[in-house]
Amino acid sequence: MVLPALGATTTAPAVEPEINQHYLDADPERWKAVFEREGRELYDRRAQIVDALQLQPGDSVADIGAGTGLFTMLFAERVGPAGRVYAVDISPSFIDAIAVRANALGLGNVVPIVNSQQTVDLPPDSVDLVFIADTYHHFEYPQLMLDSIRSALRPNGRLALIDFRRMPGLSSSWVMGHVRAGRVQVIDELEAAGFKLVKEPLALQGNYFLLFRK
Repeated sequence: MVLPALGATTTAPAVEPEINQHYLDADPERWKAVFEREGRELYDRRAQIVDALQLQPGDSVADIGAGTGLFTMLFAERVGPAGRVYAVDISPSFIDAIAVRANALGLGNVVPIVNSQQTVDLPPDSVDLVFIADTYHHFEYPQLMLDSIRSALRPNGRLALIDFRRMPGLSSSWVMGHVRAGRVQVIDELEAAGFKLVKEPLALQGNYFLLFRK
């Protein structure tokens, strides 16, 4: 069940914790078949998404809600040995699998982190870019997470957010029941948390792709 919209002083969860329970002891191979398959927009357009971020060698990136590590691996290749990619997820099984995958690919610049629903567990001023793909609607405490993300970003750091379009009458019943907030509300929440919308770097269909600065 989706809970009411996020309030300015809300301390209760913004979504029911059950939305995340099945990820905590997830089977990574099962979810890899779900997340990394032809026909899923983020998978089909993964190269364009990474290109749109304009990452540079030596950049530090945090992939929040890294899941099976699809974008983590792409980011690690793009930023090179001098860069660093923090793979952050609440699921220990996902993070363990990401560590194995990175090692198999020889990507020594991947740092796996199991976080909580209140913090991304990153040091202050440690990353140039935070990337959140189809994960923001899973944040049980979005205000706390956004505060933690803002702290982790370096001055003028960027936050890239991709999530499902939530449009009554157009979006699927699954999206309407599963996704807490639509694009406009998400923008409002991020701007209230100290981020400024810069642009929409790539037009997607079932998702939207927004780029903010700290």
